[in-house]
Amino acid sequence: MVRFPIEIRERICAAAAIAFFLLSGMAFIGSLGIEADEALPAGPLYQPKSWYYAWHLGHARIPLMHMSYLGTLKTWIWRPIFQYWGTGVWPLRLPAVLAGAASIWLFYRFLRATVGARAAVIGCAILAADSQYLLTTVFDWGPVAFQHLLIGAGLLLLVKFHRSANSLWLGAGFFLFGLAVWDKMLAVWMLSGLTIGALATVPRQILAAWNWRRLAIAALAFLAGAVPVALSGIHDHFAALRENAGRNVDEVPSKIATLRRTIDGEGLFGFMFAEDGQTPAPRAAANLAERLSAETSQRFGHPRHSLQLYACLLALALTPLARGRDLRAILFALIAMAVAWIQMATTPLAGGSIHHTILLWPLPAMVMAVSFAAASRRLGRAGIPAVAVILAVLVASDVLVANEYFWKSVRNGGSHTWTDALFPLSADLMAMRPAAVYCADWDIFESLRLLDRGALPLFSGMDPVPAPDMSPADRRWLLGMIAAPDTVWVTHVPDFEFFPAVRPKLDRFAAAAGFEHRLIEVIGDTHGRPTFELYRFQKQAEP
Repeated sequence: MVRFPIEIRERICAAAAIAFFLLSGMAFIGSLGIEADEALPAGPLYQPKSWYYAWHLGHARIPLMHMSYLGTLKTWIWRPIFQYWGTGVWPLRLPAVLAGAASIWLFYRFLRATVGARAAVIGCAILAADSQYLLTTVFDWGPVAFQHLLIGAGLLLLVKFHRSANSLWLGAGFFLFGLAVWDKMLAVWMLSGLTIGALATVPRQILAAWNWRRLAIAALAFLAGAVPVALSGIHDHFAALRENAGRNVDEVPSKIATLRRTIDGEGLFGFMFAEDGQTPAPRAAANLAERLSAETSQRFGHPRHSLQLYACLLALALTPLARGRDLRAILFALIAMAVAWIQMATTPLAGGSIHHTILLWPLPAMVMAVSFAAASRRLGRAGIPAVAVILAVLVASDVLVANEYFWKSVRNGGSHTWTDALFPLSADLMAMRPAAVYCADWDIFESLRLLDRGALPLFSGMDPVPAPDMSPADRRWLLGMIAAPDTVWVTHVPDFEFFPAVRPKLDRFAAAAGFEHRLIEVIGDTHGRPTFELYRFQKQAEP
């Protein structure tokens, strides 16, 4: 029997965990429709193009920001992918899955370099099996995939700088941190948490490594990565900072609940995947993988919660067994998480969704990995078997929850936010070739633009309808939209509307102008749910 060296066995375990993550991610790629925020990177690429801020270079415009706090980094990464492979779900989601797999490998390397191979293997396994980390990466509507990748790579480069004293690694690490801020300014939550955590746990090492020259290198490299954010901030007088400067504790209880649901894996049931009873025609398993998923779900009682919350509590209880670097690593992760989450919890209108709380990852996995590894060393010969059992049970519970999500996607499909009715909607509109398509609800415009690569003449059909009192210019504009020939309006069916006040106001305005609502078609998803309505406004017949 061939016996590999310990280092090779560790890397095989890490590679197996990452391979599992990749295969799990690919199983979900084609399962749902495309949500509006997920499709946002296509905004600067296809007509009608949109962005928040662009840099003018001669007669050209280079889009840099989608919103005051959201950059176009993903747009520039995805642009060549869309050019060569189109804009379906695979070109959109597979790169995010690959970025997620790379972030797990970086996490493994970081733990191995700082707290040893045993903790690295444990942390890699926990992170790769985490259903919330998997799903928020695959669908990446946050976005979160490149947040994890860039911050993880930056931390590993700083470890290399600490070991080599080579300022090249220092500059590269802070450049990646700057790119993370460009990707999404909420990266500041994690970066500030990591900074305070490091200063609290390894202050001597940090002070010994820094001087004015290295401080200048770090600052300039960070600014180079975040320069689009700086340019946009100068342009709008730093609107993103002003909008998020206030603090409010009213939402803290609900955000605690969101954090709990993220840790135990329950957070995306009903939000991303339709629940039982919401689908008139649940789908039966059609192949071996789906039958295995259905049988596993049935056998284990349709699990919706992993054991990760209990594992976190156990890791905290075992923390007194840690010493030296292990104890510092646990404290570093806990302080960084606390600082970052307090900012999430007290920022009004932010930090209250799964795609916010998942930004804390992989720090929970780090706490568990280091604590369990340290405990295994203190328990002598029984330590490794005991931790192996705990890890196996924990990973199995996470895998069962991920399987439940997969079976929900097969049986019930996506929620109306991720509906696959989007695909026949796009096909029907392309076949109709209308002169204009007015989208009268959210979660339609961006997704159609991505799928059709700017081929459809898309317009917003919501503005200025929601305004309490439309100006004469607004009324003339809206009347022109309603009266224009060969136009199609698209909205969700009443049960699925995001802005239910728009349709009745639009219909009343049209009726007052002598037009009536004429339904063209109702488009449903693959599970039998009516989802979209296509209609026109036609001049009312004379009495």
